[in-house]
Amino acid sequence: MKITGTFIDEISHDIPHQNWGRKEWDGDFKAMKNIGIDTVVMIRCGYKKWITYPSKVLSKAEGCFTPGLDLVEMFLELSEKHGMNFYFGTYDSGKYWHSDRPDREIDLSIRVVDEVWEKYGSSPAFKGWYLSLECSRNFGDIIDIYAKLGRHCKSISGNLPVLISPWIDGRKAVSSSSSELSRNDGITLGQHEKEWNEIMGGIKGAVDIVAFQDGHVDYEDLADYLEVNKSLAKRHGLSCWTNIETFDRDMPIKFLPIKWEKLLFKMEAAEKAGIENGITFEFSHFMSPNSMYPSAAHLYKRYCEWLRMRKHKR
Repeated sequence: MKITGTFIDEISHDIPHQNWGRKEWDGDFKAMKNIGIDTVVMIRCGYKKWITYPSKVLSKAEGCFTPGLDLVEMFLELSEKHGMNFYFGTYDSGKYWHSDRPDREIDLSIRVVDEVWEKYGSSPAFKGWYLSLECSRNFGDIIDIYAKLGRHCKSISGNLPVLISPWIDGRKAVSSSSSELSRNDGITLGQHEKEWNEIMGGIKGAVDIVAFQDGHVDYEDLADYLEVNKSLAKRHGLSCWTNIETFDRDMPIKFLPIKWEKLLFKMEAAEKAGIENGITFEFSHFMSPNSMYPSAAHLYKRYCEWLRMRKHKR
């Protein structure tokens, strides 16, 4: 198990902006490629009023602010330059799908997808879609949202793969704005399996890849959840990846680069569970030699050392 993909988080609400331009991003893509990362996933094209490309749809419908730089165009160009696969993350209104207006979220997202495919679909680096509406349980209309949006993405793009990255509603699933690090109650393994069996059954054919975030359960319980995730995905014909978080959920400051031994523990657990692929949230802040956090550069060094050691052993 190695990290072969990373999210790109340019529209975030809980980690600081690094204020990079093209030169800095170019250097970071080079650093990604150096350790075998071949896939970048833009986590969302917009959140509320902040967006990554000049969208006529979102400017008119939601009053979104037009960015000074077309980040989607830049990421696609850098992906082509460095031989990367680019997955486009859909829009998140931050309101409609959480309330009683899921149809509004679906309609808005479909129009954004149409606009994006017409504008950028000819890029050879455009290899897939990411549904940015992350969930942990079978609540509300999430099956319908995933199914309708995923099918539309596939239908207009010649069946390009669709990825989701849900989280597990475990003890460490607390709000990033909370001072707490964990809660007393978390979903049981049996209930997690029951609800995701229902979700996967409803989205097969619309979603191709599921990559659960791995940071919301205790380390001693992680292997069990990984095995269940793998089993469920196989049952429903989905590819099972894992989202190996490279930030630490156990620290009072949210969020800092993870300790190397913790990252290694999670990679080894995923390998034992037979997970097919590892992506991370996310390289540029928490693992990059170019990060605003000096400890991220040290994590990069430890990972490079580990890669060399594994290669030498083989």
